[in-house]
Amino acid sequence: GIKHGKGVMKREIFVYDKNKETLEFLREFFRENNEYSAIFIKDTQSLLNKLNKRKPDTLVIGSPDELKGISYSKIGCPVISMLSGNITKSIRSLMQCNIECYLISPFHKEDFEYKLKTAISKKGLLENIYGEKKDLETVLESIHLISSTLDPKEALYFVVSKIAEIINVTRCSMVSIPPEERNHAYVISTFEDPKIANIKLDLKKYPEIRKSLSTRKPVFIRDALKDPLLREVRHIIAPIGIRSILVIPIIFRDEVIGTLFLRTSRSNHTFTEREIRLCTAIASSSANLIYNAFLHEKVENEKSQFEKLAITDYLTGLYNVRYFYRRFAEEFSRTRRYKFHLSSLMIDIDHFKDINDRYGHRIGDIVLSKFANLLKKHTRKSDVLARYGGEEFIMLLPQTPAQAAVAKAEALRVLIGKHWFNEIERKSRLTVSIGVSSYPTHNIKDKDDLVTFADKALYKAKSTGRNIVVLYNSHM
Repeated sequence: GIKHGKGVMKREIFVYDKNKETLEFLREFFRENNEYSAIFIKDTQSLLNKLNKRKPDTLVIGSPDELKGISYSKIGCPVISMLSGNITKSIRSLMQCNIECYLISPFHKEDFEYKLKTAISKKGLLENIYGEKKDLETVLESIHLISSTLDPKEALYFVVSKIAEIINVTRCSMVSIPPEERNHAYVISTFEDPKIANIKLDLKKYPEIRKSLSTRKPVFIRDALKDPLLREVRHIIAPIGIRSILVIPIIFRDEVIGTLFLRTSRSNHTFTEREIRLCTAIASSSANLIYNAFLHEKVENEKSQFEKLAITDYLTGLYNVRYFYRRFAEEFSRTRRYKFHLSSLMIDIDHFKDINDRYGHRIGDIVLSKFANLLKKHTRKSDVLARYGGEEFIMLLPQTPAQAAVAKAEALRVLIGKHWFNEIERKSRLTVSIGVSSYPTHNIKDKDDLVTFADKALYKAKSTGRNIVVLYNSHM
């Protein structure tokens, strides 16, 4: 991003597109949206020079063929492709270039803005993962010798069991309070059982943890039945026979990490000064260990979130085309090797533009999302269903011959025709046209033929009145 006005960061976008209508749409979009700074670039060389100097938040291009000879992995920022013209050919180029983010003409401002925001957040997410990975490596190097063979969960358990072993306590556990939480804490490790994790505690019942949280200092309760801090929870503590409690905030780099506490309690007598010092020393020296545990978990979570983002279509939650082609390649080679059948359905919602024109783009999106869910509900686990673009969907049916694929397509067509989407009037129900192709029935030489033939059958279905299923034949 770059600064503007009073130091607010504008998101910098590079635009390289040769299509006049697309450029008009983009210029108008960026005129209306103040938070972006768009730089329109005329030729490939200027683009390369600019990318070498600095990376924008996102690069917007037309057809991927416009950037022949540039390695997409070296661009170093998210890419959005604006497709017009021959869509099937353009989508193939996208897959070859490994671009997963695209829009199909006619473009809508809300769609484009959503794609931009997703691309920018994905860039941030990637930077976070790499930054935290570096942090994690640094922290790992500095961890105490005893932790070199431990994974994070073992590290936490090591701390609580070591204390329990040295000072003979009734209970000893590690408690975490996520930064956004103030009402609940979670026991993430306890010496009684290494498998116990994530037990939820109601903080109303733990005033000693609340006090340590607000003061960032250890809290020592000499006698739980006499201490005024525990007056409201005495009826809970008395039957358990707890006498003395110690809570130590575990602080790393001057902050309470994930607000993490060591809470130990004993029933027969109070803690001695020596024991308190010992607990505090162990808690302090294990801060590195625990920070590492949290960081490790955070990086893993962000990685899985990023992986999910990379294979999912933002609007429908179905797989995106990029993931579809990856799975398609695997399925096709398996089909060939074992001489199975493989069929493909290309599904297109009839006259979907009318719904957008009549009810507006937002309602169109809701209907599209519900339509995708309906398809998903009637898809086998082994099938691969993806949004192909706009209101077009593609379904891969492994081990399914042509006639069974036609029967499946017909069942879907009838099901959709009967379904009522309550955002639109009952009389304007959705219908679909479906093109079907099958291997090895249709003289298919490579995997691209399977999609191309399903596409041709779909074209035939649309040109002969719609709301029908057409099986590919060689005269198309």
